[in-house]
Amino acid sequence: MFAVVDIAGQQFKVEENTIYNVPRLKDETEAEVVFDNVHLLFDGKKTTVGSPLVEGAKVSAKIIEHFKDDKVIVFKKKKRKSYRVKNGHRQLLTKIEVTKIG
Repeated sequence: MFAVVDIAGQQFKVEENTIYNVPRLKDETEAEVVFDNVHLLFDGKKTTVGSPLVEGAKVSAKIIEHFKDDKVIVFKKKKRKSYRVKNGHRQLLTKIEVTKIG
């Protein structure tokens, strides 16, 4: 069983009892969150596609932790112009475990 869910503006294909890294959520650690923006639901036999959402479908998850992703280095250079810029960025993420799809 899996579902395609909209979490913080991004779509994820999620399965039960699986851990995912999603964009930072505002809820506290160990909190239960419910995502009701389900676009597709597959129960093993039947596929339900929403237009745009599946009615009555919800995905429950538990927040495990908030963390920062690995650093990404952005380096810009123009040859023969003495122009160099180096920037770094660390994305804020939340680790969740999907507990129930229904």
